[in-house]
Amino acid sequence: MKYRLMDILACPICKNFPLQLYVFHENKYEYNVDLGRKVLCEEYCGLNAKFLKDLNLSSIDCKACLMREVDEGVLFCSKCGRWYPIIEEIPHMLPDDLRDKNSDLSFLKKYANLLPANIVLKGLPWNLSTN
Repeated sequence: MKYRLMDILACPICKNFPLQLYVFHENKYEYNVDLGRKVLCEEYCGLNAKFLKDLNLSSIDCKACLMREVDEGVLFCSKCGRWYPIIEEIPHMLPDDLRDKNSDLSFLKKYANLLPANIVLKGLPWNLSTN
């Protein structure tokens, strides 16, 4: 998942924006385009995890951002408490009834030591305390 997506992704359940991003592994790719000083995101910089209004725009390196993709991670909604896995660079942001409980719990167990307790023990739609 490109960090740039953080500028447009919202929780599919409660529509909260921005989501919190936890990165476990990322891939790096070549990107041979000169962006100059153009800032690609409109409101939120996913790589810096801040709103653009809170950043010095001249310090933002969009090319460096485009060269990195989250391979494994979690998107978390601080409003409704839902978490969404990022697997093989794809964010799995499905409604609760379309999610696979067993694969989600397996993913959560695999990365439990890298996530805060509020996700591991209280996250929705399921967590390791409800397993």
